[in-house]
Amino acid sequence: MIGAPHFLVVAALLFGLGLLGVLVRRNALVVFMSIELMLNAANLTFLAFARFPVRGRPSLDGHAIAFFVVAVAAAEASVGLAVVIAAFRSRGSINVDELRALRN
Repeated sequence: MIGAPHFLVVAALLFGLGLLGVLVRRNALVVFMSIELMLNAANLTFLAFARFPVRGRPSLDGHAIAFFVVAVAAAEASVGLAVVIAAFRSRGSINVDELRALRN
């Protein structure tokens, strides 16, 4: 039988993979995809705790939080993609190291 620890291990692996992608990659699109992967890992954790309650009382709190995380992820993806497109049009590259020059 698949229980909560199985879901939590998969979520931890997904989060670790996303964190590795954020830290290692320099392409802005890959960084955004890695952030989305980390948000999906958090959603999996919330839904695992909602499916397998800790004290035996089922609750919809995990589902509600997961819904808000999906909404934040959609907003982050749309705004992030707009920033990446604007940076590509102005600089010709979406390398994160080159985009740091936009701070000044």
